[in-house]
Amino acid sequence: MRRISTGSPFEREFGYSRAVVKGPWCFVSGTTSYDYAAMTMPDSAANQARNAFATIFATLAEAGFQPADIVRVQYTITDPAFLDEVVPVLGAAMKDALPAATMVVAGLIKPEMKIEIEATAFRE
Repeated sequence: MRRISTGSPFEREFGYSRAVVKGPWCFVSGTTSYDYAAMTMPDSAANQARNAFATIFATLAEAGFQPADIVRVQYTITDPAFLDEVVPVLGAAMKDALPAATMVVAGLIKPEMKIEIEATAFRE
């Protein structure tokens, strides 16, 4: 088993890894849009989704996976009004993977967070 960290202070504080690789599986933790060096994030939900995918894709690459290896994704948005804004971003990011997906509306741990994305990848 291999654990991957992005250096996020949340990983240390909450006691988790950005991703865990076990055999042909890579489990990527829920990922928001933070720039962990500056601890800032964009205002728009669409840009937050783009940044979250950038972190997820970089994590997958470090683990030896590609975005097309994603088989399961869960999106959490904090307001259903963000749906129209984020759907084009989600569709573009997942066009090669077409994973099983779930979207829920729920609160996140910081008020500036509008979307969190969790992914599971599998490679044969």
